[in-house]
Amino acid sequence: MAVTANTNETYDVSTIREDLSDALASITPTETIFMSTIGTRNAENTYFEWSEVDLAAAGANRQIEGDVGLSNSAPTNAVRKGNYTQISAKVVEVSSTATAVNGVADAQTVARQVAYKLSEMKRDMEKMLLDNVAASAGASGTARQSAGLPAFLTSNTARGTSGADGTTSGSGEAGYPDAAATDGTQRAITEDILKGVIADCWDSGAEPSVVLCGSFNKQTISGFTGNATRYKEAEDSKLNAAIDVYISDFGELQIVPARHIRARDVFVLDPNYAAVAYLQTAKQEPLAKTGLSERRLISAEYGLQITSQKAHGVVADCTTS
Repeated sequence: MAVTANTNETYDVSTIREDLSDALASITPTETIFMSTIGTRNAENTYFEWSEVDLAAAGANRQIEGDVGLSNSAPTNAVRKGNYTQISAKVVEVSSTATAVNGVADAQTVARQVAYKLSEMKRDMEKMLLDNVAASAGASGTARQSAGLPAFLTSNTARGTSGADGTTSGSGEAGYPDAAATDGTQRAITEDILKGVIADCWDSGAEPSVVLCGSFNKQTISGFTGNATRYKEAEDSKLNAAIDVYISDFGELQIVPARHIRARDVFVLDPNYAAVAYLQTAKQEPLAKTGLSERRLISAEYGLQITSQKAHGVVADCTTS
């Protein structure tokens, strides 16, 4: 077959419009699983506090009838715990020309750019709240830092060789996390290790309902022998080879993959005992106009509250490949 001379083909044309959908599609992950699972509260200062009360361990409590010499019971006092807020921000600047032109899905406009940057900032917040960092008060010229979840967990932890829990600034478990956990030697997560952490959480009084993990360990958990029965549904040609709900001896837990978690961490969570504390909720504000452009500031000030670290657990130092 041949093409007639001077036939104008697409290969010769450089002005064909790109095939762009009117609605700009973004595949950038914007899920904030951890923040969406736990609660929220208001903070009133850059250092915010809460109290944690641990009841005395159960034991024999038999008294003599008519005894007049009963001793005082040890008082049950609260422990003061805290964390610092941190500020996250994005700045958008769009020229007046960019606002005026007819762009695909208007992605270049101020409103669209604000929406995109807000999604980016939420991902930043999620990642930092799940990061292994200690709290810091900051200073003039140095940003404050909110402690992340791994730094809080000093109970119900399963760590690799040489791994160690973080520490707090006060006596016992009081104060804020002033040192992050120490990463240990990585090893593969096993069903026995995960079951052990779930049992430890339950023994501590928690009702864990979520296991948060990265993609590699989600697939590893899906290979546990507890899911030995895989079945194929002929009517829809689907092969069930994943564990989305793990039925433990202490209740059902959702196995939830999280994109912004440290790949080496697998968390066992009771969402009732965690919250994001906001000193300033997410907002946008106009900045001073300079020349032929408009500027917007998107910001939030927040910190992580782990109301009871004994309600959660972690299988740390898991292999990631």
